Amino acid sequence: MKSPQRGTGETPEPDKLPRRARVSGMDRALQILDHLYQTGEPAGSYAIAKAVGAPLSTVYVVIDELVEREMLSRRADGLVWLGARLYHYGLAYARSLDFLGEASHVMHQLGREIGESVQICGRDDGHMVVLAMARGPGPFRILSEVGTRVPLNWTASGRLLIGHLPEPERIEIFRRTACASPTERAETDALKLSKLAGLAFRERLSIQISETDFLVSCVASPICDWAGACVATISIVLPEHKVVANSALYAEAVRDASEAIERRLGWRER
Repeated sequence: MKSPQRGTGETPEPDKLPRRARVSGMDRALQILDHLYQTGEPAGSYAIAKAVGAPLSTVYVVIDELVEREMLSRRADGLVWLGARLYHYGLAYARSLDFLGEASHVMHQLGREIGESVQICGRDDGHMVVLAMARGPGPFRILSEVGTRVPLNWTASGRLLIGHLPEPERIEIFRRTACASPTERAETDALKLSKLAGLAFRERLSIQISETDFLVSCVASPICDWAGACVATISIVLPEHKVVANSALYAEAVRDASEAIERRLGWRER
């Protein structure tokens, strides 16, 4: 016989008993993997536990299990990094993406025609991520590689990636994520950024000059799906003086490239 609840004389129903909040092992594993991905560098168990707000003992156990399964690798100095198994999963995923294959074909074609570096970029919450890249033939080199993540407000592509969203949603995203760039030239005001993003999306063109890196500029155009949402961008990355001298040339080229990708994917009428 169950004992009554003190002070009431009633036995609480099972589904009304308070439940302790519990983070599953899967959630902890994802927190660890996300932290390493977002920081982009190896870390120790203590630093990871502190960053994700988990007990150190729990993090030790989860990391050991991930290392055993090759989801993480442990270096000689004890720090852990993303493991080989994740790389194989990534390759399999990339092979399944018709989008990235079609976009990369156009990206390389544009790079050859224009003689500059070209990137395909996507969105990861408040960041822009470089998904693919074709380096230009000249001596000009850019710092961003495939996998590079930067705040949306730093880049031409970043603004386009949320340009299709309703204005209140754009403002909220920028309020939450906008920050100063290394050159201190990137806009950080959420209201101004929202208007710039909306205008750039409508014009299918966004130009950024030395906002992320000095003397480096970007000319981008959105890649929109059948519903009109910007799922990615294609952009030309080049020296600032070239954009200033002939912005119309690069604007036309990148717009034509984004439309070509949409047609190849069946998102735009031929």
